[in-house]
Amino acid sequence: MGQTLTCISPIDGSVFAERDVLSREAAVAVAARARDAQAAWAARPLAERIDLVMAGVAAVGAMNDAIVPELAHMMGRPIRYGGEFGGFNERASHMASIAAEALADIAVGEDATFKRYIKRIPHGVVLVVAPWNYPYMTAINTVAPALIAGNTVVLKHATQTLLVGERMAAAFHDAGVPQDVFQNVFLDHDTTSELIARRAFDFVNFTGSVGGGQAMERAAAGTFTGVSTELGGKDPGYVMEDADLDAAVDTLIDGAMFNAGQCCCGIERIYVHESLYDAFVEKAVEIVSGYTLGNPLDPDTTLGPMANVRFAAEVRAQIDAAVAAGATAHIAPMVADDGGAYLTPQILTGVTHDMAVMRDESFGPVVGIMKVSGDQEAIALMNDSDFGLTASLWTADVDRAAAVGDRIETGTVFLNRADYLDPGLCWTGCKNTGRGGGLSIIGYHNLTRPKSYHLKKVTG
Repeated sequence: MGQTLTCISPIDGSVFAERDVLSREAAVAVAARARDAQAAWAARPLAERIDLVMAGVAAVGAMNDAIVPELAHMMGRPIRYGGEFGGFNERASHMASIAAEALADIAVGEDATFKRYIKRIPHGVVLVVAPWNYPYMTAINTVAPALIAGNTVVLKHATQTLLVGERMAAAFHDAGVPQDVFQNVFLDHDTTSELIARRAFDFVNFTGSVGGGQAMERAAAGTFTGVSTELGGKDPGYVMEDADLDAAVDTLIDGAMFNAGQCCCGIERIYVHESLYDAFVEKAVEIVSGYTLGNPLDPDTTLGPMANVRFAAEVRAQIDAAVAAGATAHIAPMVADDGGAYLTPQILTGVTHDMAVMRDESFGPVVGIMKVSGDQEAIALMNDSDFGLTASLWTADVDRAAAVGDRIETGTVFLNRADYLDPGLCWTGCKNTGRGGGLSIIGYHNLTRPKSYHLKKVTG
């Protein structure tokens, strides 16, 4: 009997969706169809591929009224925020707009004897393993440029957002993308690893946990299959003495708490210059105390449940351990906190880097705030982490921010903003955040391989 994937709704613990995983034979057949379809897809004109992909994106947008409550049921994001189509469309549109430049031949030189150039060649079949926290936006980061570049795509989505891949595939197929060019699959971990190990895919893009990324790399070991990983973070904010305090508090606390803190580049620790510390904490507590924790289908809810009871249990454990070690919790338990998926957001002070809440990824609505004396201390603390995805700096001095940014071990440096993915910039990280680069021109380079042409002319 085959395995069944089950999405448990965080709203009430009920079963929201179930899907049977593919058998090994069926999974192999999916990969084979993708490979058979790839050459013809890559042979289509670039403009045609772009048009078809963007038509698929628009078709997803046409589903948004159904998608928004569906996401609330699957992973708990309140309907008041309207889903992900804005970012989904922005990212795909940007990648479409730069495709001709990013994929153009690189001219090296031509004279009477030689013509030399480098082409960008699609890898072939790309496996995209997408997470549940922003399931549409994280998937489109790779799906759109991979298809535009001439690859075929196999999408495997997280069990918590079981229906997202189905919707994306249906939308793209209705828009005219051939079924074998973009396929959604339900796979167990063993079958996924086996397919990677037998080179069923030419490139793997994985967004998820450190353990999941390690499993992908182990499966690909010795195959020379490229594996791109984005494995989360412990992203810091640093508020300098000349920062716009109100803007810093509003942005950093939103970055820590939005989507119940379940953001890859969410703010998980904040360092504030001693001259602003007390005022920052006071304003932060006021903001979070004003949240309405509740059913995400209620338009008045500003903070929904975490996506799964076990995720909330981990955050509770970090908070409890920190308080037991001397930290102060500033937010009183909220009425809707049920000890399960509905979790009171929390601000902690008196924290240290000996505490898991300041060291391990929380991925929930909790943030620790520490007082610092200046740049040296803040930089040391920001770098005291196994992760490196983004860092958010707050100062009026752009040059100072750039100099501090140069010393931070991170993939992206923000100044006076946080928790945003600019598709014109490479989305990347370091340390346990993983290795890879999505979006931007670099995203196209990672989804293709260089092929050199050294052509000697017959001159008589």
